[in-house]
Amino acid sequence: MLTIGRLASYAGVTIRAVRHYHQIGLLPEPERDASGYRTYDATAVVRLIRIRTLAEAGVPLSRVRELLDADPATFAAAATEIDHQLRTQIRALQEHRRRIARLGDGDTLAVPAEVVDYLDRLRAAGVPPVAVEAERDGWILMAARWPEAIGALMADKVAQLDNPQVVQLYRLIGRVAENWQDDELLHETADLMAELFAQAEAAGELEMQKEVTPDPAFVRLMDSFADAAHPVVKRLRRLVADRGWTGWTVVEKRRR
Repeated sequence: MLTIGRLASYAGVTIRAVRHYHQIGLLPEPERDASGYRTYDATAVVRLIRIRTLAEAGVPLSRVRELLDADPATFAAAATEIDHQLRTQIRALQEHRRRIARLGDGDTLAVPAEVVDYLDRLRAAGVPPVAVEAERDGWILMAARWPEAIGALMADKVAQLDNPQVVQLYRLIGRVAENWQDDELLHETADLMAELFAQAEAAGELEMQKEVTPDPAFVRLMDSFADAAHPVVKRLRRLVADRGWTGWTVVEKRRR
């Protein structure tokens, strides 16, 4: 007769596993002998090995009892079903691996491919990492709220990069994020922002903003997110307001 430790050793499992199988009813728990110990026979070793073999093959413990006591036909049908489930799980895991591999430096986390391409273009244009990361986080929110509009929005953003002043603005924002107490740099950035807003107004682009982002509550959320992201945002917003423009996500000419 075997102790629980010897049983576990012969079957190639841990004592903890044996106790767990007792608890869930897979392995009958013997009565204690006159000395107060539970002892096991060869039948218990065989059953425990079968349990271990099924578990290692990927059979859920909830199905192990069914297979232990099944006739050949039932066993074959259950094995086929479990194999199908395992194949489904494998495909899901392979998809997870594919997505993890695509994450790279984190840009592809929660944003579509068009945004990733845009962020790559910003980097290639020499925009500092801090500004690129701020853009990425903002577009995570936008892509979640308006996924169907991301393609058009990104096409417009990529087209804007043809304007050297837009690229210069991103570079300045990256610099002021690292030197946000530099008043001269802040004023230079605010001047350029105001100039670009004036150009957008003249081209009729500001009128289209509310069509693209027709949710005032979400716009306020985006603005608060930007304000919380870095102290420089609030300082820039005040300076830009002094130059006649309000807003951050949606920009409007300030009413006198």
